Amino acid sequence: MPSAPKFAGFPLGTLRFLEELSKNNRRDWFEKNRERYESEVRGPALAYIAAMERPLARVSPQFLAVPKKVGGSLMRIHRDVRFSKDKSPYKTNVGIQFRHAAGKDVHAPGLYLHIAPDGCFLGSGVWRPESSALAAIRRAIDADPSAWRKARDNKRFRAAWDLQGESLKRAPKGYPIDHPMIEDLRRKDHIAGCKIEPDELMSPDIVKETTAKFVATKPYLAFLCDAIGVEF
Repeated sequence: MPSAPKFAGFPLGTLRFLEELSKNNRRDWFEKNRERYESEVRGPALAYIAAMERPLARVSPQFLAVPKKVGGSLMRIHRDVRFSKDKSPYKTNVGIQFRHAAGKDVHAPGLYLHIAPDGCFLGSGVWRPESSALAAIRRAIDADPSAWRKARDNKRFRAAWDLQGESLKRAPKGYPIDHPMIEDLRRKDHIAGCKIEPDELMSPDIVKETTAKFVATKPYLAFLCDAIGVEF
């Protein structure tokens, strides 16, 4: 079996390019700097994704690292401006999503790396699950609150990760306002975030470190996958 690809860390040019793009978010500027985008942004991102393919199995074999320019783990840099007043053509961040194998068919949990000049972070969980998936998570929390608390409050998980996302202002339909798990039942997102520093991105240990942080979310992800009905 061939050895896993090595990744020496993101170059400083990744953040520099994104910062300059935020000030020059035009097609003419981007085309003049396309070679920089390829060498300092897309190339390193694809190399990181390739290096993560085997380590992700430590979380679950269901999460996929697909190092493709289009249709893989690297999210497109072009913005969808059809319904936006902001017509800036490019995103000023790098988004890398390690999707669940069932992600194309259901709104399944995933793992995420966000790189931007104004902040970098990791994500784990499911953002804006469709109504049926969100209802399934609420039923699972209601049916076995002790299992949910065990996953949510796992010490290794909560040492680095914070629960984030939006919540309903009121109790969801079918649940009383005084339900003991009402704060979790009100959630519209089931995501956790973990801040990372630029120095971590540029470290040769970035694959090892992000893998360790993703592994810490296993109890949380396992609960969400089981609730939604996808394999973990």
